[in-house]
Amino acid sequence: MELKKVATEKAPAAIGPYSQAIVCGEMIFTSGQIPINPASGNVEAQTIEAQTEQVMQNLGAVLSAAGSSFEKAVKTTCFLADIADFAAFNAVYAKYFTTKPARSCVAVKDLPKGVKVEVEVIATL
Repeated sequence: MELKKVATEKAPAAIGPYSQAIVCGEMIFTSGQIPINPASGNVEAQTIEAQTEQVMQNLGAVLSAAGSSFEKAVKTTCFLADIADFAAFNAVYAKYFTTKPARSCVAVKDLPKGVKVEVEVIATL
């Protein structure tokens, strides 16, 4: 099966040995997105809500570049630096993932660049 790399300037560029996403058959697998503003290359948002909004904008850009959307998500994996942010994160997340895909959400010790949230998605095309 042919694998296709997805890349868009509307989301942060991959800064390591990975792709923003890979399309495999009729499925797209995104890399985890953190709240980097792709225009500046910096983390600008400070609150969990603002960081989650930036993550969703980044994911939306990657999904769109692959020919998919939030509505076609089947599974998400969400990483929070502090589980106390769970309710605030969910409030923003719910605005984007209205179809309620399967999900895992865990608190982790650290995230890249000291951010509060990272999300990855598996979706159909």
